[in-house]
Amino acid sequence: MSAKKINVAIYGLGAIGVLIARYLREKHWVSLVGAIDIDPSKVGKDVGEIIGVGALGVKVVHDNEALEFLKDSNVDVVVHTVTTYLDKAFPQLEKAIRAGANVVSTSETLAYPWYRFPELADKLNDLAKRNNVTVLGTGVNPGFIFDTLPAFLSSVCVSVNKISVTRSIDAAKRRYPFQKKYGLSLKPDEFYEMMEKGEITAHVGYAESILLISSMLGIKIDRVVEKQEPVIAEKHVKTQYFDIPKGHVSGIRGLGIGYVNDKEFIRLELIASVGRSDYDEIVIDGNPRLKWRNEYGTSGDIATAAMVINAIPKVIEAGPGLITMKDITIPTLKIKL
Repeated sequence: MSAKKINVAIYGLGAIGVLIARYLREKHWVSLVGAIDIDPSKVGKDVGEIIGVGALGVKVVHDNEALEFLKDSNVDVVVHTVTTYLDKAFPQLEKAIRAGANVVSTSETLAYPWYRFPELADKLNDLAKRNNVTVLGTGVNPGFIFDTLPAFLSSVCVSVNKISVTRSIDAAKRRYPFQKKYGLSLKPDEFYEMMEKGEITAHVGYAESILLISSMLGIKIDRVVEKQEPVIAEKHVKTQYFDIPKGHVSGIRGLGIGYVNDKEFIRLELIASVGRSDYDEIVIDGNPRLKWRNEYGTSGDIATAAMVINAIPKVIEAGPGLITMKDITIPTLKIKL
């Protein structure tokens, strides 16, 4: 790897974008050259002012000026943190690609985009190849807990019959947008109505993770099932942001199942509710049997920022096109680069 610093721009200065920008400032191998947003309270300001580290001498530009800014700034990598769904993210990704920038995105559906958006995925892949850049969707989940980590753990098995992953989260410890999109404080009927309308989403990416694991293991998944239901408060509880009466939603229980020959091969379970213990657990029924458990839980925000940052060198090294975590060597913390 050259000693030349990697020019990085942040596309979207929401909570995750701000966090990534702060940690990028600690990396000697990165030059943060600017950011893109649509929030009038951020556009035109110094990025350092927005992320709370003092003036950096680089500005936040409006999305309308993104293409010109990315070209003029010789951006090597765009860190994209704007939206979950590829159909909404596509115009932003297209600007980055046409500017000749590689992309690392936290968009959950970009982790394995051929499931929900096959036509857009193919279009994005062609566009990236024509512009000789690489596009990757990753994060903590999808990107690590539900997919890359269990696939990596299978490397010590000679056979695998089933993979089960459980992620348990105390929703009260998460920031406001997380609690809102998980429907905290809603009545159960309101929860289902808002989920149906897409006004809340809870977790997105069960299917993407299942198909990502299967692609890594060389397994063909015949059928994917996703479902989410509310966890109902058995007593009155509170978070920093919501007052939750008994009988209202205090979290969700989500499930993703991948079937091979009508037999359950991958089971992903997410329970995020107020007062739960934080932990992650992976069980591989194989030869040998294996159980991995993180009693601390994996920080959603910090781990997402870390995965994105540590994936930057891997994306630059990868071949052009739309890729997944299957197509790069496992990212690690880069103390020196």
